[in-house]
Amino acid sequence: MKQAVVLFALAALFALGGFAQNDEDSATLNFLVIKDYNGKPIRNAAVVMHPVGKDGKQKRGGPELKTDADGKANYDGVPYGKLRVQVLADGFQTFGADYDINKPTMEITVKLKRPGEQYSIYDEHSDQNKKPDQKPQ
Repeated sequence: MKQAVVLFALAALFALGGFAQNDEDSATLNFLVIKDYNGKPIRNAAVVMHPVGKDGKQKRGGPELKTDADGKANYDGVPYGKLRVQVLADGFQTFGADYDINKPTMEITVKLKRPGEQYSIYDEHSDQNKKPDQKPQ
Protein backbone atom coordinates (compact mmCIF):
# COMPACT_ATOMS: atom_id res chain seq x y z
CA MET A 1 0.00 0.00 0.00
CA LYS A 2 2.84 2.40 0.86
CA GLN A 3 4.49 1.67 -2.47
CA ALA A 4 1.29 2.61 -4.33
CA VAL A 5 1.10 5.91 -2.46
CA VAL A 6 4.77 6.67 -3.18
CA LEU A 7 4.34 5.78 -6.88
CA PHE A 8 1.25 7.97 -7.08
CA ALA A 9 3.11 10.88 -5.46
CA LEU A 10 6.04 10.48 -7.86
CA ALA A 11 3.70 10.32 -10.85
CA ALA A 12 1.98 13.51 -9.66
CA LEU A 13 5.32 15.30 -9.30
CA PHE A 14 6.39 14.31 -12.81
CA ALA A 15 3.03 15.40 -14.22
CA LEU A 16 3.28 18.79 -12.53
CA GLY A 17 6.86 19.16 -13.73
CA GLY A 18 5.61 18.96 -17.31
CA PHE A 19 3.56 22.12 -16.79
CA ALA A 20 6.38 24.14 -15.24
CA GLN A 21 7.82 26.84 -17.48
CA ASN A 22 11.48 27.42 -17.97
CA ASP A 23 12.55 30.88 -16.72
CA GLU A 24 13.80 31.62 -20.24
CA ASP A 25 10.34 30.90 -21.68
CA SER A 26 8.40 33.20 -19.38
CA ALA A 27 8.21 36.92 -18.82
CA THR A 28 7.42 39.45 -16.14
CA LEU A 29 4.75 41.95 -17.16
CA ASN A 30 4.55 45.36 -15.51
CA PHE A 31 1.31 47.20 -16.17
CA LEU A 32 0.66 50.90 -15.66
CA VAL A 33 -2.96 52.05 -16.06
CA ILE A 34 -3.49 55.81 -16.34
CA LYS A 35 -6.15 58.30 -17.38
CA ASP A 36 -5.85 59.32 -21.02
CA TYR A 37 -6.70 62.98 -20.43
CA ASN A 38 -4.35 63.79 -17.52
CA GLY A 39 -1.95 60.87 -17.01
CA LYS A 40 -3.01 60.20 -13.41
CA PRO A 41 -3.04 56.55 -12.21
CA ILE A 42 -6.25 54.54 -12.01
CA ARG A 43 -6.67 52.54 -8.81
CA ASN A 44 -8.47 49.15 -8.72
CA ALA A 45 -8.61 48.69 -12.49
CA ALA A 46 -9.02 45.04 -13.49
CA VAL A 47 -6.27 43.76 -15.78
CA VAL A 48 -7.34 40.45 -17.36
CA MET A 49 -4.87 38.35 -19.34
CA HIS A 50 -6.01 35.69 -21.82
CA PRO A 51 -3.60 33.45 -23.72
CA VAL A 52 -4.23 33.43 -27.48
CA GLY A 53 -3.79 30.24 -29.49
CA LYS A 54 -1.92 29.97 -32.79
CA ASP A 55 -5.28 30.10 -34.55
CA GLY A 56 -5.88 33.56 -33.06
CA LYS A 57 -8.65 32.40 -30.76
CA GLN A 58 -8.68 33.36 -27.11
CA LYS A 59 -8.17 30.44 -24.74
CA ARG A 60 -10.29 29.97 -21.64
CA GLY A 61 -9.18 31.30 -18.31
CA GLY A 62 -6.35 33.61 -17.48
CA PRO A 63 -5.32 35.58 -14.41
CA GLU A 64 -6.96 38.83 -13.31
CA LEU A 65 -5.00 41.51 -11.50
CA LYS A 66 -6.03 44.72 -9.73
CA THR A 67 -3.98 47.88 -9.96
CA ASP A 68 -2.66 49.49 -6.80
CA ALA A 69 -2.97 53.16 -5.78
CA ASP A 70 -0.21 54.04 -8.28
CA GLY A 71 -2.06 52.32 -11.14
CA LYS A 72 0.48 49.49 -11.24
CA ALA A 73 0.08 45.72 -11.44
CA ASN A 74 2.74 43.04 -12.01
CA TYR A 75 2.66 39.40 -13.02
CA ASP A 76 5.56 36.91 -13.21
CA GLY A 77 5.73 33.71 -15.23
CA VAL A 78 3.77 34.70 -18.33
CA PRO A 79 4.68 32.26 -21.11
CA TYR A 80 6.06 33.66 -24.36
CA GLY A 81 3.55 34.00 -27.19
CA LYS A 82 0.39 35.96 -27.90
CA LEU A 83 -1.52 37.44 -24.98
CA ARG A 84 -4.81 39.33 -25.03
CA VAL A 85 -5.02 42.01 -22.34
CA GLN A 86 -8.27 43.63 -21.26
CA VAL A 87 -8.45 46.49 -18.77
CA LEU A 88 -11.71 47.49 -17.11
CA ALA A 89 -12.37 50.32 -14.67
CA ASP A 90 -15.53 52.09 -13.50
CA GLY A 91 -16.18 55.27 -15.44
CA PHE A 92 -13.83 54.41 -18.34
CA GLN A 93 -14.02 52.67 -21.71
CA THR A 94 -12.89 49.05 -21.72
CA PHE A 95 -9.44 48.61 -23.25
CA GLY A 96 -8.37 45.54 -25.18
CA ALA A 97 -5.27 44.68 -27.20
CA ASP A 98 -3.11 41.71 -28.18
CA TYR A 99 0.58 41.65 -27.26
CA ASP A 100 3.41 39.41 -28.42
CA ILE A 101 5.26 38.41 -25.27
CA ASN A 102 8.87 37.91 -26.39
CA LYS A 103 11.13 39.54 -23.77
CA PRO A 104 11.92 38.59 -20.16
CA THR A 105 10.46 41.89 -18.88
CA MET A 106 7.81 43.97 -20.60
CA GLU A 107 6.35 47.33 -19.59
CA ILE A 108 2.76 47.86 -20.77
CA THR A 109 1.13 51.27 -20.31
CA VAL A 110 -2.62 51.49 -20.83
CA LYS A 111 -4.34 54.86 -21.21
CA LEU A 112 -8.06 54.60 -20.46
CA LYS A 113 -10.50 57.04 -22.01
CA ARG A 114 -13.75 58.38 -20.64
CA PRO A 115 -16.86 56.90 -22.24
CA GLY A 116 -18.05 58.61 -25.40
CA GLU A 117 -21.38 60.32 -25.79
CA GLN A 118 -24.25 57.89 -26.20
CA TYR A 119 -26.82 58.20 -28.95
CA SER A 120 -30.39 57.10 -28.42
CA ILE A 121 -32.97 56.49 -31.10
CA TYR A 122 -35.66 57.50 -28.61
CA ASP A 123 -34.42 61.06 -28.08
CA GLU A 124 -35.33 64.02 -30.27
CA HIS A 125 -32.55 64.92 -32.69
CA SER A 126 -32.14 67.96 -34.86
CA ASP A 127 -32.98 67.57 -38.53
CA GLN A 128 -29.83 69.44 -39.62
CA ASN A 129 -27.96 66.30 -40.62
CA LYS A 130 -30.98 64.64 -42.19
CA LYS A 131 -30.79 64.06 -45.94
CA PRO A 132 -33.84 65.04 -48.00
CA ASP A 133 -36.06 62.16 -49.08
CA GLN A 134 -35.15 60.86 -52.48
CA LYS A 135 -37.94 60.44 -54.99
CA PRO A 136 -38.11 57.29 -57.12
CA GLN A 137 -37.15 57.81 -60.75
